[in-house]
Amino acid sequence: MNRRIALGFFVAMVLMASGFTLSFYSYNQYGNDTERVRHTYEAVSSLETVLSLVKDVETGSRGYILTNDTAYLAPYKEALRLLPAERKQLDTLMNENALQIQRVATLNELVKAKLAISQMRVKNRASNVPVTLKLSDEGRIRMEALRRHVAIMVDTERTLMEARNRQAGRSFRNTLIIIFALSLLTFLALVVSYRLLEQELISRQRNEDQLRGYEARLREQIRQLEASNEELERFAFVASHDLQEPLRKIQSFANLITDRYGNLFDGDSLLFMDKIVNSAGRMSKLIKDLLNFSRISNHQEAFKSIPLNTIIQRILDDQELRINGLDVRVEVGDLPVIQAIGSQMDHLFTNLISNALKFTRADVQPLLRIQAKPVDGSSYPELIAGRPYFEINVEDNGIGFDEKYLEHIFKVFQRLHGKSEFEGTGIGLAICKRVAVSHQGHITARSQPGSGTTFIVVLPESQSLQDYDRSNPTESYSYSAS
Repeated sequence: MNRRIALGFFVAMVLMASGFTLSFYSYNQYGNDTERVRHTYEAVSSLETVLSLVKDVETGSRGYILTNDTAYLAPYKEALRLLPAERKQLDTLMNENALQIQRVATLNELVKAKLAISQMRVKNRASNVPVTLKLSDEGRIRMEALRRHVAIMVDTERTLMEARNRQAGRSFRNTLIIIFALSLLTFLALVVSYRLLEQELISRQRNEDQLRGYEARLREQIRQLEASNEELERFAFVASHDLQEPLRKIQSFANLITDRYGNLFDGDSLLFMDKIVNSAGRMSKLIKDLLNFSRISNHQEAFKSIPLNTIIQRILDDQELRINGLDVRVEVGDLPVIQAIGSQMDHLFTNLISNALKFTRADVQPLLRIQAKPVDGSSYPELIAGRPYFEINVEDNGIGFDEKYLEHIFKVFQRLHGKSEFEGTGIGLAICKRVAVSHQGHITARSQPGSGTTFIVVLPESQSLQDYDRSNPTESYSYSAS
C-alpha cells in the first residue's frame, strides 16, 4: 500500500512536470508561429510601402512635368529619400527562401528601372526638353510591371500569412488540450493517491485498534502468567525443601537399617535396601535437575562479562578426581569473554563436560577438547546475520550417537541409553539448550556412533546488537588433572 501511494504521488509529480514541459514547449511553438505571422505581415506592409513610395515618385514627377510647378517635387524627393531604407528592410524581411530572394531582386530591378524613367523625365522637364510619348509609354509599362510583381508577392505573402495564422491557432489549441489533459490526469492521480492514503489510514487505525485489543489481552495473559509463575515458584520451593526432606529421611533410615541390622539380612534383603537408597538418591538428583531447568528462564540475575576460561577451569577442578580416575586427556583452547550469567554458564558446561566424561569407550583413552572461534550469525539460520558470535566446541572421543536422534537428545527426559548402562536423569542437555536460547544463542552437535561427539555452543559476544572490539587468540594449552 505504501508503494502504491508513493507511486501515485510520483505519477502526479511526473504528470505535472510533463505538463509544465509540454505547455512551455507548446507556448514557445505558439510564440514562434505568432512571430512568423508578424514577420509575414511586416513583409506585406513593406511591399505595400515600397509600391506606395514608387507611386509617390510617379505622381510627383507627372505633376511637375504637366504643370512645371516645383511644389510637386516635394513628395517626389521625399519618396526618393525613403525608398533606399525601405528596400533594405524588405531585403531583410524576405530572405527566408530562394523564391523570396529572387522576387525581391526582380522587384529591385523594376524599381530601379521605374525610378530611372521618372528621374529622366524630371530632368528633361527641368532642362525644357520636350516630353516624348515614347518615354511616357515606357514609364507606364514599367509601372504596370512593378504593380503586377508587387501584387504577386503580396498574394504569396498573404497566403503564407494565412497558413501561419492557422498553424498558430493549432498550436494554441494544442497547448490548451495538453494543459487540460495533463491537469485532468494529475487530478485523477492525486484523487487515486488520496483514496489509497485514506484506505491506508483506515486500515492502520483498524490495525491499531486490534493491536490495542491484543495488548489488553496480552496484559491479562501476562498477569495470569505471572500468577502462574508465582505458583510454580512456590511449588519449586516446596519441591526443593519439603520433597527433599522425605527423600533424605528415606536414605538416612535405609542406611541406618543396613548399618544396624545388615548382619541379619540375606543377600536379597541387602540388594533391596541398596535399591531403595539408590532410587532415593536418583529421585533427589532428578528434583534438583528439574529445579535447575525451571529456573533457567526465570533468572533474576543481570548479564555480566564472564571469562569462560575461568568457568571451564573451575568445572575441571571440581571433576579432577573423576578425570584422573579415567585418565582423560584434556585440551582447552583460549576461550573468550562474553556477556552472560555465570551460574547458567556453570550449568551449561558442567553438563557438557559431564557427558564427555560419562560416555567413554573402554578401549580408548578418553579425550576432552574445548576450543572457541569467532563466527558471524549468518553461519547458522537460527541466529542474526551480521551479529558477532563465538562458537565453543566441546569434543570427546566417546561412544557417540546417530545424528538422527539430534533433536531428540535436547528434550526433557529423553535418553538414548538405559539407566543401567549410564547414569543420568535425561535433563542435562535440555538445560544446556535452555541456557543457550536464553542467551540468544544456539546449540547443536556432530556425532557418529563409535567416533565421539562434538557439542557446538554458539553464544553472542554481547547481549546487545552492538558489536565491540575483540581480541581472542586461539592458542591451545593442555590441562593435566594430576
